[in-house]
Amino acid sequence: MTHHHTRQCSLELEALPHRIGQVRRIVSAKLRYWDLHPLIDATLLGITELLANVHQHAQPDKRCSVEMVFSSGRLTVSVTDNDPRPPRLGSPIEPLATSGRGLAMVAAVSESWGTRPSSANGSGKAVWFTLSAPVVPPAAAPAEAAVPAALTIKRRRTRPQAIAVSLA
Repeated sequence: MTHHHTRQCSLELEALPHRIGQVRRIVSAKLRYWDLHPLIDATLLGITELLANVHQHAQPDKRCSVEMVFSSGRLTVSVTDNDPRPPRLGSPIEPLATSGRGLAMVAAVSESWGTRPSSANGSGKAVWFTLSAPVVPPAAAPAEAAVPAALTIKRRRTRPQAIAVSLA
């Protein structure tokens, strides 16, 4: 895949279970639209885990935003909430535990991840992770003589490069 433009998508929502499913569908569609099919599974896993953390731990509210930025072959996904407490990558987890694996899974499927304050006054945080798009060499161009000029169709690209959605 060769991508030369920066692409961005942001969503604002309350991290409630039914909203998380909506975000997963929107993100999956956006990544297909951006021709980033190989990144869909890892991105959905990471977003699901980060939104589940907001749902379970964020105080005082569950409002958050998801932002995806694709630039120079790298997808950066961040989930921002209003709780300043940073997430903790837990100690070794009991084999039968039903929670506590989220950040470990994000770390396992991503190239890198971390946290940063979301505002200057420290009233919130962003948890982010990055994924690299696989490099696919361009296909060999067909010989010009193989397609008569009268049958050649030129397609204009009219895709918007940014989208913002609110799931209020």
